[in-house]
Amino acid sequence: MIGSGIFVIPASLAIYGSLSLLGWLFSSLGAVLLAIVFGNLSKLVPAANGGPYAYTKVSFGAFPAFLVAWSYWISVWTANAAITVALVGYLGVFFPVLDSNPVLAVVTGLAFIWFFTWVNTQSIKTVGFVQLATTLLKMIPIICVGFFGLFYISEATYFPEFNPSGTSDFSALTAVVTLTFFAFLGLESATIPSDSVEDAQKTIKKATFIGTFIAILLYVVSSYVIMRMIPTETLMHSNAPFADAAALLWGDSARYLVAIGAIVSTMGALNGWLLIQGQMPMAAAQDQLFPKIFKKTNSKGAPAIGIFLSSLLVSVLMILNYSKGMVAAFTFMIMLSTLATILPYLLSTGSFALLVRKENKKNKILKYTIALLAFCFSIWIVIGCGLEVTLWGAALLLAGVPFYFLVQKK
Repeated sequence: MIGSGIFVIPASLAIYGSLSLLGWLFSSLGAVLLAIVFGNLSKLVPAANGGPYAYTKVSFGAFPAFLVAWSYWISVWTANAAITVALVGYLGVFFPVLDSNPVLAVVTGLAFIWFFTWVNTQSIKTVGFVQLATTLLKMIPIICVGFFGLFYISEATYFPEFNPSGTSDFSALTAVVTLTFFAFLGLESATIPSDSVEDAQKTIKKATFIGTFIAILLYVVSSYVIMRMIPTETLMHSNAPFADAAALLWGDSARYLVAIGAIVSTMGALNGWLLIQGQMPMAAAQDQLFPKIFKKTNSKGAPAIGIFLSSLLVSVLMILNYSKGMVAAFTFMIMLSTLATILPYLLSTGSFALLVRKENKKNKILKYTIALLAFCFSIWIVIGCGLEVTLWGAALLLAGVPFYFLVQKK
């Protein structure tokens, strides 16, 4: 979960003022509901490799499962494009030319995409080691800015307006919840490579719950601190909000240290999501719902061709959107990625409700209530994505339907 989102989202949220804190609370509640859903699904269907795709297939059949796999795959490679943009943004702290030269920025982003594409063609243990190391390192700048920043804040420090965006409070809240929820995407990712996880029935549920609550704590505290430290007008145009906050706390040298942490974090996120962008279509291809090319593995067991094809799409999307400017491009891509994730969340929630119905336990009403609330929250996110992003998402989803029928015909 902790990747590029938290390091750039404060800039995207600046226009909504202190209302964005309320948005964080709502998106955190939605994340908890979905964590409960996925945590229980991993226990109900422990052998289902592919996460949301596998749960949908168990409850609804092949075609809905294909739509989930296709939609989730779209979400992953659009997220990787957003993560790469954030990575280049923080590199701009050390190399300011990246902020003023879009061509050089794109080339730099492409270099990182293809380096980690190569990493993911190695064994899953190698990928896991890189992920563990970057996860430990990337929490340092968030904890430092969030914790020590609390001591910086006083009654004399800046406090933004509640909603300076010029839109109604509900419209602004909907937009904020949609933006902040991007930072929680990935809460389900432990369910996807389930056949590579020891004691999956217990480990996945525990990882999902603990990971979500750690992320909530770090996100809310650090966002509050940055909002109180940096004026809205400055924050709106910041490519590296955490680095700017660190400079206020400890001087310019700290800005560079935090930027290093953010770079490590975004690299770790890119590495992890590149793993997922190969695993999800491979699971669908093994069930004969995706083209067979996605299930081909190399000598180390990695779905190298699937990862390569996905990285091509990541590269194209990043190139096409970089002309919008760093923050605008990041905001558009996280909206698109969030929207594409919602269909898998909706159908996974429906699958959870159907599987609960078959249980002989007393707490069914509570589980049904959680499923309903998670479903309603997901619909709210769709509304928050807006018309342009929704049309893009619909077009990309429909583009996959011919592939389904072509594969089924073969």
